[in-house]
Amino acid sequence: MYDRRKFISFLGKASLGAATIPPFLTGCGNTTTPSERFKQMGEKTLKRLQDLVIESLAASDQDDLLLANGLNYHTVIKWRDQISDSDSFGFNNDFTCFIPLDQSNPKDGLLWVNHEYVNPLFVSNFNSKHPNNHKEHRTIEQVDKEMYAVGGSVVRVKEENGKWEVVKNDPHNRRFTAQTPIPLNWDTPIEGKTTAIGTNSNCSGGITPWNTFLTCEENYHDCFGETVYDKNNVSSKIPGLYGWEAFYNYPPEHYGWVVEIDPKDGSAQKHVALGRFARECCTLYELEDKRIVAYSGDDKADEHLYKFVSSTSGSLKEGTLYVADTINGKWLSLDWESQPILKEKFKNQTEVLVRAREAAKLLGATELNRPEDIEIDPITGNVLVSLTNNKRKNDYHGSILKIEETNGKFDALTFKASTYLAGGEENGFSCPDNLAFDLSGNLWITSDMAGNAMNKADEPYMPFKNNSLFVVPRYGKDQGKVIRVASAPRDAELTGPWFSPDGKTLFLSVQHPGEQTTDLRTPTSKWPFDEDGIPKPAVVAITGDLIEKMNQLSQIETSEG
Repeated sequence: MYDRRKFISFLGKASLGAATIPPFLTGCGNTTTPSERFKQMGEKTLKRLQDLVIESLAASDQDDLLLANGLNYHTVIKWRDQISDSDSFGFNNDFTCFIPLDQSNPKDGLLWVNHEYVNPLFVSNFNSKHPNNHKEHRTIEQVDKEMYAVGGSVVRVKEENGKWEVVKNDPHNRRFTAQTPIPLNWDTPIEGKTTAIGTNSNCSGGITPWNTFLTCEENYHDCFGETVYDKNNVSSKIPGLYGWEAFYNYPPEHYGWVVEIDPKDGSAQKHVALGRFARECCTLYELEDKRIVAYSGDDKADEHLYKFVSSTSGSLKEGTLYVADTINGKWLSLDWESQPILKEKFKNQTEVLVRAREAAKLLGATELNRPEDIEIDPITGNVLVSLTNNKRKNDYHGSILKIEETNGKFDALTFKASTYLAGGEENGFSCPDNLAFDLSGNLWITSDMAGNAMNKADEPYMPFKNNSLFVVPRYGKDQGKVIRVASAPRDAELTGPWFSPDGKTLFLSVQHPGEQTTDLRTPTSKWPFDEDGIPKPAVVAITGDLIEKMNQLSQIETSEG
């Protein structure tokens, strides 16, 4: 039973002088860093936050992006929009991240957007759901269109007169697709190559202390299949969902990595040291000595939570990868040299990293219910992990896991794990996915109920209707409540929440509206209601009085007079 009073205590309140602010804290789907503002918070600001009351939005199955009172939105960019004379915006946008070009101007900067996967019906006009269509009926022209539609986009955006717009043909605007060559940041070739062709399955991500973007390759097996091993360690290949491997012989081992993008010069690299799996995100913490801690989850039922700790400052290559034993509160080293059981199975450290899932299971890592987004609470320093669901284990609604590193040290090898917040009807949300903290420390949550299960009378998700965006206030009369503030269009999910540096805009992706469509003449959604009537994934900017009030700590001064 959900006890809100206990949860409020569990959440951790912001009080004067009690904040523990990391020197650098940012991650997948995260906000800009609250910095020292919590420590500066005065009584007047705290009173304004405590007086704030949010009117919850009712669950809806309406085909529209609905917002709570005090919020409004406009579309920043959508699928097929031109970002330059030669490039257009990709499909199924997910993670978003904004970095200002000049720190003194929060209204002009670079927006990174992931493009996770394709629906061939929309992108290449191949109806995979038609009984007479099979993968072998596809053409290379169709596959090329699909490969162009994934990856990511860098676009310069500016806010003028209250509206964010793309600066078309800006020199920073560029696409990264499934055909973009990207070097592997490792000393040993992988499958005989030091460069991978393309990035795909880009789900969530993060940013680095040096202002580059991180994008994470999740369900890569859909693109070029996967290499699997039997009990005798003999390998075989399983085909991908799209069948791209029939046209391009790219090894599966080149995907499933964290990809770092430098938006200034367009360079990119894949970080092998962080391990390979269906990675949802990569959330970084910079230690006082400038070493990096990187948290990631493997978004599949019964997979694991990982942490990389670098051994040198600013490195995502030199260091050790760990996997979590949440039962005993231990980080288990995936170091080939020091783990005899890994030496028995794998030839070297490269093979351990490529086959991280197998290595984690050999070490006895805890199986989790689809670990997805990870954020670090800017007030308590606790690590929050979305566990979306696991139907095989009768966990239909998921939960949020809390990791408390020993003595608050992010490079610690022990921790305490507990359930932070459970999904279900009592709490008003199901299947948590992306998490974000705003500049006042309020927690924002998006949901990820499957399109083929939503609004079905025989499914446990019926009470929640469409996927939504929620906020858990840290202050005031609604403190600790889970409040719905946005409802997605039909079949869609809301992803990649990211606040502008001044806290006045929430960038948000509307992903896969109308995904259940089987005939373009009768789409299940028509959002964003363009003239052609075809649903289009898009990034929106949410603004309004409520956003500004929720982020009041971003506007305080050291002295309140």
